Amino acid sequence: MIDKIPLIKNLKHKSFAWALFIFLSFVSMICLFVIGLFTYALLLGPPSLSTAQPTTYFSSDGEEIGQEKTVETRDWLELEQIDRQVIDTTIQAEDKRFYEHHGFDFKRMLAAAITNVRSLALEEGASTITQQYARNLFLSHEKTWDRKLKEAFHTIRLELFYDKDTLLEGYLNTIYYGHGVYGVEAASQFYFQKQNTELTLAETALLVGIPNRPSYYSPIRHIDHAKQRQEQLLDSLLDDGKIDSSEHLLASLEHVTVYDEQQDQDKNLAPYFQDIVMNELQSLLKKEKEMIRTAGYRVYTTLDQTKQLALQRAASESMPKDSDLQVGAIAMDPSNGAIHGLIGGTNYIESPFNRATQAKRMAGSTFKPFLYYTALMNGYTATTTLMSQPTTFMLEDGTSYQPSNYNGYYADKEVTLAQALAVSDNVYAVKTNLFLTPERLIETAKTFGISSNLKPVASLALGPASVSVKEMVTAYSMLANGGKFVEPYTIEKIETANGEVIYQRVDSKKKQVLDPQATFILTQLMTGMFDPTLNGYMHVTGETIASDLTNTYAGKSGTTKSDSWMIGYSPHLVTGVWNGYDDNRTMSKTVDQQAAKNIWADFMEASAEEKKSNFIAPEGIVAAYVDPVSGELSSAYCETSRLMYFVEGTEPVTYCSLHRPKN
Repeated sequence: MIDKIPLIKNLKHKSFAWALFIFLSFVSMICLFVIGLFTYALLLGPPSLSTAQPTTYFSSDGEEIGQEKTVETRDWLELEQIDRQVIDTTIQAEDKRFYEHHGFDFKRMLAAAITNVRSLALEEGASTITQQYARNLFLSHEKTWDRKLKEAFHTIRLELFYDKDTLLEGYLNTIYYGHGVYGVEAASQFYFQKQNTELTLAETALLVGIPNRPSYYSPIRHIDHAKQRQEQLLDSLLDDGKIDSSEHLLASLEHVTVYDEQQDQDKNLAPYFQDIVMNELQSLLKKEKEMIRTAGYRVYTTLDQTKQLALQRAASESMPKDSDLQVGAIAMDPSNGAIHGLIGGTNYIESPFNRATQAKRMAGSTFKPFLYYTALMNGYTATTTLMSQPTTFMLEDGTSYQPSNYNGYYADKEVTLAQALAVSDNVYAVKTNLFLTPERLIETAKTFGISSNLKPVASLALGPASVSVKEMVTAYSMLANGGKFVEPYTIEKIETANGEVIYQRVDSKKKQVLDPQATFILTQLMTGMFDPTLNGYMHVTGETIASDLTNTYAGKSGTTKSDSWMIGYSPHLVTGVWNGYDDNRTMSKTVDQQAAKNIWADFMEASAEEKKSNFIAPEGIVAAYVDPVSGELSSAYCETSRLMYFVEGTEPVTYCSLHRPKN
């Protein structure tokens, strides 16, 4: 036992020495990293404090349609021109030790880090004024670790080369105050219609509180939140001896008038469209949004001003007033995928969420063209008949399924595919889906570019799948262009601020994806929704707008309890319109259910080409006049007759047996 004591002591000594070595090595590495970082920052020199030029967007005819908002302000003031009360309150609110630290407030950072570790997210911030200024100048406002590291580096550079007053001046002139307003003077004018030097203490506290959370603390949208923040700042000023109790009391009791003249309404044309352009810019240029916004790019887009205004006008006139009903719409050139018009909602300022591209809603019967394309590729023709009557289907899993038609209407006899599609017969669709198999329908939908998750169920033919307007318009474009692959896009050309072209879109030959014969026949069948000659046990689904149409269109409408769709096309333009409520409530009013069709019809007619054009039949197609009820060749005794199209050799050869002269 005595012999082991020196050994234990020796082991302890070695363990301590090893631990000390690791600790010192770690500290040395940190020191070397910090020294290297500062050396690199010094070698780079002072960063530019200029916010450069805003990126500008142009329509397809070269007219300016808008600019990206940047931190640049026309009301830049030197620090001496900014009221001392505004300066002191800003420092109190954002960075009490601004003049004491060197860019980072480590005490606040430690407290915030503890909070973030507990929540496993970047929920709590401790950014100093310098850090925020660095973010405004060089970075995005995303809460990511990568952005935080870049922000730290830019903060070091700013603190190395600029004095505190210069940094504070830049911050006060570039900080965002909500509603598209940057800089303290512009914000003072916007909210109070007075210069910053004329603000009362109460107004100052209200204004200074906004940048922390511009939308949440907006005194225009959320005066209760803004007042709460104002009171917190006044209490903080009192506690730190910046104001006395009488000043605190008077400011707390003062009624502050905030001007609300909707000055924040975006004057840019098609703001939802411009968001899509920005996403495409990021993809093409591989840069962050904030860098793109201030790079001074000239972006030439696919937006057709005439079509965009017509789409906005149609939506405004057809949407019910004083309603929460929302809209998503896209107009696209099917030949190349150029988006000519887009609406993502009723009010971009209130909700920038894009319902044309981001929302996923149940497709309803607008999904049926994918089913009937599958059917045409597997032996169906326009005159294929199935029984339309209440039907209960026994499924493979032992359960039963009974679809129903609109308002319970059934033919109680066999109907043709042409009529079933025109009146949107659900029983015919489910029978076809089960015969072909749902798995086959899913494969077809994928061929059309539908990427949403689809389940192989009997009801898939009726559109329970959640899809976006963009997905559906792209898919229908393949029908309009004869079956060729198409990918939507918004950018034709990008130039630098100096006029150098750094991107020019080149149209390549489109791959043939769909069978051209089946595509043409389906398109002709889809014109039937506007043809009253196909009326029968139900009216064609487009009858309410058919009289307003002067051109040839193919289309399909769709309705669920919470969604209303209308998607249709001419040879040169595809447009999809969706209406519904963001909270998925039931659409019980007729005006809500009819809006999508009215918007679509008004827009398509306003955008129609002066010279009418028809869909061009590919080789191997024959036409015949057919009785839409019997599916046989029409005779002089038939009450109605419709021109239908067939792959040569599949057309009917016998005359109508239902309508013959009585002996």
